[in-house]
Amino acid sequence: MTASTPLHVSDLLTLRETVTAWRAAGETVALVPTMGALHEGHLTLVAEAKRAASRVVVSIFVNPTQFGPTEDFSQYPRDVATDLAALSGAGADAAWTPDVATMYPAGFATRIDVAGLTEGLCGPLRPGHFSGVATVVTKLLNQVRPNLALFGEKDFQQLQVIRRVVADLDMEPEIRGVPTIREADGLALSSRNRYLSAEERSRAPQLHAVIAGIAGQVRTGGPVAEPVAKGVSNLEAAGFSVQYLSVCDATSLVPVERVAGPARVLVAAYLGRTRLIDNVPV
Repeated sequence: MTASTPLHVSDLLTLRETVTAWRAAGETVALVPTMGALHEGHLTLVAEAKRAASRVVVSIFVNPTQFGPTEDFSQYPRDVATDLAALSGAGADAAWTPDVATMYPAGFATRIDVAGLTEGLCGPLRPGHFSGVATVVTKLLNQVRPNLALFGEKDFQQLQVIRRVVADLDMEPEIRGVPTIREADGLALSSRNRYLSAEERSRAPQLHAVIAGIAGQVRTGGPVAEPVAKGVSNLEAAGFSVQYLSVCDATSLVPVERVAGPARVLVAAYLGRTRLIDNVPV
């Protein structure tokens, strides 16, 4: 292992021994949870983690419990060798790559459900998804025992759910959101962008353009209904199939009629067979 190549860890005992040694030396630890298929957005999280802590662990695990029966678990991109190469020189000290048997051993029977935050937006559309996310992230936090964990704000509902779990269960790590990393044309970086055809990719930036426009219109406190309805119409005209487009309180994720404090414009839509999500602050 060179100074720029992360230690590749795939068994829990080695992970715990490694982190324990770092902590005994007085070092702080940051965790960046991922499902692999690493892109520049992930590497930005790693860089931010390295600025915040002495040591950085990047977990790579495609979590089966957060995929529904009709979702893309079997097709989700997996290439650990490419991911490890991407992490080389990126600032990660260890790559934690457990298998399914390690994360969900025989007899595993515990799930974490979060009320309220999961009842709107993606929650009804992806039954069980946030329970799977909350459970696997809790396990990762318990395995790594970081001082902080970093998540991209693109998955804003997920970020709020994880914050709720950590607060409710009296867990120690700080949960830090990092602003969404975008292509030059505004499209949020996502592992699923590789599913877009060239023609779909050319239209995809309209998703961000529409919600950014809505944020600009509603931030002065006017009614949100008309800008949202127009946004849905514009996206559908551009070939998107909109699942939701909503202006919500940034903490509770409850939809608002007017913006009176921190809020988010959130959207989920299919473009062809690819599901895209995005959000912007108000």
